[in-house]
Amino acid sequence: MTSDQTAAEPKCQTKLFFDGAWQEGSGQTPLYDKYAGREIAAIATAGPDQVAQAIGGLSRAFDAGVPSPYERAEILHRAAGLLRAEAAAFAATYRLESGFTRSDAETEVARCIQTLTLSAEEARRFEQNETVPLSGAPGPEGRFAFVLRVPLGPVAAITPFNAPLNTVAHKVAPAIAAGNPVALKPSSMTPFCGAAIVDLMLRAGWPAELIALLQGSATTAKALLADPRITYYAFTGSTGVGRAVQAAAGLRRCQLELGAISFTILEPDADLKKALPAIRNAAFRKAGQVCTSVQVVLAQEAIAAEVAEGLTELTQATPYGDPALPETLTGPMISQDAAKEAKARIDQVVAAGTELLAGGALDGSVLAPTLLRGAADDSSLLTEEVFAPVMTLQTYGALDEAFDKVNATPYGLASGLFTQRIDTAFAAARRLRIGSLHINNSSSARVDLMPYGGVKDSGFGKEGPAYAMREMSEERLVTFTP
Repeated sequence: MTSDQTAAEPKCQTKLFFDGAWQEGSGQTPLYDKYAGREIAAIATAGPDQVAQAIGGLSRAFDAGVPSPYERAEILHRAAGLLRAEAAAFAATYRLESGFTRSDAETEVARCIQTLTLSAEEARRFEQNETVPLSGAPGPEGRFAFVLRVPLGPVAAITPFNAPLNTVAHKVAPAIAAGNPVALKPSSMTPFCGAAIVDLMLRAGWPAELIALLQGSATTAKALLADPRITYYAFTGSTGVGRAVQAAAGLRRCQLELGAISFTILEPDADLKKALPAIRNAAFRKAGQVCTSVQVVLAQEAIAAEVAEGLTELTQATPYGDPALPETLTGPMISQDAAKEAKARIDQVVAAGTELLAGGALDGSVLAPTLLRGAADDSSLLTEEVFAPVMTLQTYGALDEAFDKVNATPYGLASGLFTQRIDTAFAAARRLRIGSLHINNSSSARVDLMPYGGVKDSGFGKEGPAYAMREMSEERLVTFTP
């Protein structure tokens, strides 16, 4: 983006949207600047009665009929084109409410365009109905059968603060591509991007009665979970809340992208000139508040000293602080409370004997990029998600020991492995209990068209438009007898 484009005005819609119109809420929630700490807006919040009214409207509109796959594809393509034309304004919105850096914002907008475009392409292929070879069974001569794919109904998308634009798109766009109405509840800490996506879809031509924006916190989410007319829940957030979502959903379907402890393994033959900068970026972008951020680096003993020296230098050189500065890689965390909690964890493990190699300083909501070494196996750094710009260096001897360390955690989202050996790569693919393995890349090497999701306490179900659409629809068998 040029300097003129970066000065674009953010999109700051504070109202709810349901029943085809922008609405006032039953209450308001303050929104704060993540770096300066000042209040910047008051956001309307949806009470239980408004949630029920909104879902009722979505259900009636769905029963009345939805646009065809071709029409859905055209709408999503138009949305991608509008976003491309308004990229600077969306990036400004993202930066204003999240506190993330300019580079984070520009990357997020570019990825969101891709997610909308991919969803449009998949919408055209939605009705890939397959025939069933009944003639292969005795008796049904002349009968014909096929499997019809149909949308489910109202989808509730509950999204987090750490990717308030593209994660919203990863839930809203596939739901629309599959022909479902959507009720979006963004994080109360980052409400503007969700509102901007809803407005984008409306301007692109998605029927107003088939989408709702329900801002709020726990009360709003509980009302969504309690409504039996919701057919599918797409949730990204903590493992604890994910369990509550699954319990409330009952027999209804869910996609749960939950917590993680993401590892990256360095074998002796790793290209460290490539690996270490990739690890540094993956650990500290978005202030480490990404499920796939590198939380633990496992370095083989033969290269552990070199890795420690290299990562220490890179960590100390990481620009952090004011997210408005173009050179900043690590800006503020989502709140001062979150930053204080992360700082307390650092102090606790250092007091217990973990070595602090770099960072550890706290200034308001900004935690300096931090590198630790030698945490005990039962340390919270190795058993709980940190969700902060904090990376821990550990060593291993035999490769099986590294695999065991990864598998010992309750999570299983993503890992990286740097090696030049194909047998090592395949061994990792077979042994590691994770949703994604990235060879010669960090744990955070996601591409938006790939299937993305975890196992164990990291949840289940997949993002990625083609894969999400399968889950947001159902198969119906149809037979014809002459």
